[in-house]
Amino acid sequence: MPIQPVPAASHHTPELVIADRCHKEFHEAFAFTRNLRRLYPAIPIILIAERSSEEQIIAALKAGANDYIKQPFAEDEMVAAVRRCLSGREEQEPSEGSTEVSDLMDGHRMVGESQAMCDIKAHLGRVAGMDSTVLITGESGTGKELIAEMIHRQSARRQDPFVCINCAAIPDALLESELFGYERGAFTGALSKRDGLLKQANGGTIFFDEIGDMSLYAQAKVLRAIETKVVCPLGGNRSIAVDIRIIAATNQDLKRLMKEGKFRQDLYFRLNVTTLHLLPLRQRKEDIPLLLTHYLQELNRR
Repeated sequence: MPIQPVPAASHHTPELVIADRCHKEFHEAFAFTRNLRRLYPAIPIILIAERSSEEQIIAALKAGANDYIKQPFAEDEMVAAVRRCLSGREEQEPSEGSTEVSDLMDGHRMVGESQAMCDIKAHLGRVAGMDSTVLITGESGTGKELIAEMIHRQSARRQDPFVCINCAAIPDALLESELFGYERGAFTGALSKRDGLLKQANGGTIFFDEIGDMSLYAQAKVLRAIETKVVCPLGGNRSIAVDIRIIAATNQDLKRLMKEGKFRQDLYFRLNVTTLHLLPLRQRKEDIPLLLTHYLQELNRR
């Protein structure tokens, strides 16, 4: 589609934008993408170019594009790109009268254009597609759980469960029954069989939030589950294989905790396959005006 000034789009909000630009006009396409992303953080954008390089692809992703296609391309390639961009949007639309802030759970709606945010956006899609273990670090309030759910929603596991575990809230005495489940009669009060959180996440993603707050005892149990991808319910006599992706997050310095003997080195290396670090807002103040604009528009819409 020809590049139009962003205000022209304000009369109608499209479901998807496909920008077709030749290689001499990349700067126009990137400017268009940035402007559109400011005004409508949720609209998926596909850029088409006659020529491309790795630098241009990275620049397009940082500008806010969701996908990038090089000409000539097959029809099914474009169809697949459109499906990827629109996948799950119906499920993520808030119901009429809903007051939930569900829009920020969409991977297209990371608000911010600071270098730190651009780097996270550029890496998010690649991390989502790898199915490897991810460790997300950052202070409380930087959006670690949001990023974890974005990774899940953009992955091949998005149709299966996303299960969040607050590691700081589970005492050691309840850890095994919570993670692995139990059979009827396994202990006093176990009146029926119950699947643990690892089994509930089968096929999907399990998110260990604030894993740095786990005791060494709990860390050993989690390490075993990560290594084997097998669970054995309390009171059971057989192991059950689970297909899960592991994402963990912490607001603590795990390397310092390892030196102090408070965090297992083997668990750290199991978790630290792919790392994303989130900066606090005070270190990316250029994102504040964009956040203000986003929330003003959201509140006005309500």
